[in-house]
Amino acid sequence: MALDWTPLIDLIRRNQRFVLSSHVRPDADAIGSELGLAHILQSLGKTVRIVNPSAAPASLGFLDPTKRVLKIGEGISADEMRDADAHIVVDTSAWTQLQEIGNVLKTTKAAKGVIDHHVSSDDLGGVVIKDTTAAATGELIFELGQTLNVKFSVDVATALYCAIATDTGWFRFPSTTGRTMRIIGQLIDLGVEPAALYSQLYEQHSKARLRLVGRVVSRIVVDGDGKVAYLWVAQRDFRETSSVPADTEDLVNECLKIAGVKAAFIAIEQLNGTIKVSFRSRLGIDVASVAERFNGGGHKQAAGAVITGELADVMARVLPNVIQAAG
Repeated sequence: MALDWTPLIDLIRRNQRFVLSSHVRPDADAIGSELGLAHILQSLGKTVRIVNPSAAPASLGFLDPTKRVLKIGEGISADEMRDADAHIVVDTSAWTQLQEIGNVLKTTKAAKGVIDHHVSSDDLGGVVIKDTTAAATGELIFELGQTLNVKFSVDVATALYCAIATDTGWFRFPSTTGRTMRIIGQLIDLGVEPAALYSQLYEQHSKARLRLVGRVVSRIVVDGDGKVAYLWVAQRDFRETSSVPADTEDLVNECLKIAGVKAAFIAIEQLNGTIKVSFRSRLGIDVASVAERFNGGGHKQAAGAVITGELADVMARVLPNVIQAAG
């Protein structure tokens, strides 16, 4: 899909001081895209701050050793964020995923921009660059850099590689295309070391995480004539295994390893009493439409929502919708 970058480039050229933000619980695509965009802007002589609604997970700390990625209210206030010429959001187009950042966007006088690849979308205002055929927002940031003739350092190339590799399940998901792999090839040529990054991302788990995985996977439920599988994590599971919420990353994908399963979800009880539900599916099953029924969103094969209610009640409400989607 050929993108017209002109509106965003005009926004960049007209402004000097930028704030970059992404979604709550930022993943590698969010953080990698922010770091890549920050590099592009700084290469053009701009001033950049990166502020998210929640802190980056410790597992991704190696991407940001100088701790440039801040959490609103910790190191920077909402008022300080409003003191900017432009505010660009990456890897989301949903108000619900921005939390306190959304309040800033609604009250700032700064010019606004969005760079995203998700199907689900709200009107955040300003310039929108959206390509739902892109495997990751990191792809779009790389292409913006090429359009502006910006050279990437090996550190920035590493961040963009992680953004793309993780959002494609290390190139296993149907979203992976020839375009994806051509970009990956160029990032490797810049000095990225895939084997070392795979180890950093996927082979550094704690014993606590393994205890949590064992407990949760042992109670997978298969329903919908074998087409749907789901599992859940309660707060007591974290306490009793000494694990943390970040340890649930990718856990839902265990359900898709079961023969015949076409769609899956995991329900995770949050400290504030809400339930975070992550949906996954095989090619052809649209779980984004399910997430949207609960005010969430995402990709057709990977989506999520935060739902108010008791854990068992939320699962009971979600399950028939997933079964319907799985056909």
